[in-house]
Amino acid sequence: MTRGYGAGIAEAPIRTEQLRKVYGTLVAVDGLELEVGPAEFFGLLGPNGAGKSTTIGMLTTTVFPTGGRAFVSGLDVRRHPAEVKRQIGVVSQANTLDRALTVWENLYYHGRFFGLSRARARARADELLEQFSLTERAESMVFQLSGGLAQRLMIARALAHEPRVLFLDEPTSGIDPQTRVNLWRILGDLHEKGQTTLLTTHYMEEADALCERIAIIDHGKALAVGTPAELKRRYGDETLLTVTVEGEATPLADRAERLDGVIGVERDGHVVRVHASESGGVLAKLVQAAGELGLPVRDATSLPPSLETVFLNLTGREYRE
Repeated sequence: MTRGYGAGIAEAPIRTEQLRKVYGTLVAVDGLELEVGPAEFFGLLGPNGAGKSTTIGMLTTTVFPTGGRAFVSGLDVRRHPAEVKRQIGVVSQANTLDRALTVWENLYYHGRFFGLSRARARARADELLEQFSLTERAESMVFQLSGGLAQRLMIARALAHEPRVLFLDEPTSGIDPQTRVNLWRILGDLHEKGQTTLLTTHYMEEADALCERIAIIDHGKALAVGTPAELKRRYGDETLLTVTVEGEATPLADRAERLDGVIGVERDGHVVRVHASESGGVLAKLVQAAGELGLPVRDATSLPPSLETVFLNLTGREYRE
C-alpha cells in the first residue's frame, strides 16, 4: 500500500539534518539528509561501508553523532536518548535474543523491560506468538530455533512494546528464500497496519517489494531518494538483453560490442547478455546479426531497468570490502 507523504517536518517519525559521523580520518556519514513519513516503509540501500549501519546506529542512539542532528518521533537522539529508546524497536544483524530464556519469555520480559504491566506483557507475548506463527515454539529455548525462526522472534520481540518506529538492519540476511518471502509477508502486514519502518538491505528485490521510498547512499551521502519506480525511471538507463543461440556465441558477442547503444557484453556458452541504453533496436540488430552469422536463435528476451541497475549506475561496479 502506498501512502501519500505530505506530513510536515514536525510530524516526520525520522528526520536527519546534515548528520555526520567521523571515526578518526574515516568519514562514515557525511551530511546525510533524510526524512521518513508517518507509516512509511523506507529503505536504505548502499554498498558495504556506505554508512547504512552507522546511520541506523545514530538514529537508535547506539552511535553518537559527530555533527548535525537526528530526530526520531520529534526527539533529538543526542539530547533524549532514553526517550528515543522507548519509541523504537530495533532488529540488528546479529542475533541478540536471550539464550537463557524461552521464546515466550523473550517476548514477555522485553515487554516488562519497556514498562508493560504483567498482564499486558503476557497478553502481548501471546499476540505476537500467534502473529508470527511461533505459538508451537513458545516453550522452546532460543538455541533450539533455526535461523529463520530466530529472525521472526527478533522482529516479534522488537514489536513487543508497540514502538512508533521499527528499524530493521538487514533482517533477512543469511536465511533461506522461503523464510525470506514469509518475512516479507509479515512486514507487509505490519506496514498495512501503519507501522513506520526503516529497512537496510542488500537484496534489491526485497527493497522493491517492500519499500515505498528508497534512499541509495554511498560514502555517507544520499545519492538519490524516491519511489522504486521513480528511481528506475530516473537512473535505470540499462536494459538487459539476452540472446541464446545454437552454436558458439563468441562471434555474436564480438558483433554486439560494436553496436550503438551497447554498454557492455557478457558471453556464457550459447548465451550472449547485452547491457544496452535502449532495447528494441538493439535486440532486433542482435537477432539479425545472429542470422547473418549462421547462428539460429533459440530465445531472445529483454528485461527492463531494475533497482539493481539503478544501484550499480549510482554506486559503481567495483568490488567493495
